[in-house]
Amino acid sequence: MKGSDRPLSEAYDVALLDLDGVVYIGRRPVPAAAESLAKARAAGQRLAFVTNNASRTPSAVAALLTDVGVPADAEDVVTSAQAAARLLAERLPAGSEVLVVGGMGLRHAMYAHGLRPVSTAAGRPAAVAQGYFPEIGYGLLSEGAQAVSMGALFVGSNGDLTIPGGDGPPHPGNGSLLRVISSATGVEPIVTGKPERPLHQESVLRTGARRPLVVGDRLDTDIEGAHNGGADSLLVFTGVTGPMQALTAPPNRRPTYLAGDLTGLLAAHPEILREDGGHRCRGWTARRDGDAFTVTGSGDPYDGLRALASAAWESDTPAAAESLTGALKSLAL
Repeated sequence: MKGSDRPLSEAYDVALLDLDGVVYIGRRPVPAAAESLAKARAAGQRLAFVTNNASRTPSAVAALLTDVGVPADAEDVVTSAQAAARLLAERLPAGSEVLVVGGMGLRHAMYAHGLRPVSTAAGRPAAVAQGYFPEIGYGLLSEGAQAVSMGALFVGSNGDLTIPGGDGPPHPGNGSLLRVISSATGVEPIVTGKPERPLHQESVLRTGARRPLVVGDRLDTDIEGAHNGGADSLLVFTGVTGPMQALTAPPNRRPTYLAGDLTGLLAAHPEILREDGGHRCRGWTARRDGDAFTVTGSGDPYDGLRALASAAWESDTPAAAESLTGALKSLAL
């Protein structure tokens, strides 16, 4: 973890923001998100909204953002469908046919990059692009499998096994659906969405970011994607990841900064100091005592979490959850 003596909205020129679990959940705004992003913009930070969801067009995503109080244009949105289309356009001749196993977001991205989306394998398309699409059916999956079996390049917009289920359990994501074609053909797709590099590269290219900050709620997509792209990251706890998951994360999924929500963009982040065998963050000190961690002190409990994370992350080997349970309980997060 790093410290920042300036608010993150001033220290980084562009925030690359995940959406579901960070800005909104379903169609409901995340508390404090709209106000925090408005203040970040006022401080001069540019915002880009980066999503693994390939089913919506950038215009549809921008409209949803505006509905939840975050004004946005289509140009502010970067999707895994756009990353997939760019990758295919770089590898295929202009005008190549691409069998789209997905929705309008993926089809529009193909058109924008000079490719021709089709729905059948009959013309031997050059590639198959698959993205999340709730109405996906057996027929379209079968066409995709036929094309891949005949040699079409197989690209998946993202590999998320699940997506948020609102107030219920998670639903199958595109990563689960990719297994249908992959299992039928024995061909693994090239995945362009988080945590793979193509979507991060697309985001940096589109925004011209010189010092981007990835902001997300998932360790396996947002934070790992930041590591893969060589960028710093802010993990917020408004989505799927809880404090214990963060504390027990492997090195490639450990964020640069931690915050409860997007107000963390507006604050400086304290440096973690090593003192007398402990890790101190403002009024809190965390230590490893044998097989267990302890944290003592007072003040903002997120400072205590930062100190505890620094202690837990001292080793590349992830700490066991049971060794952290008592310390985390004492923070009452």
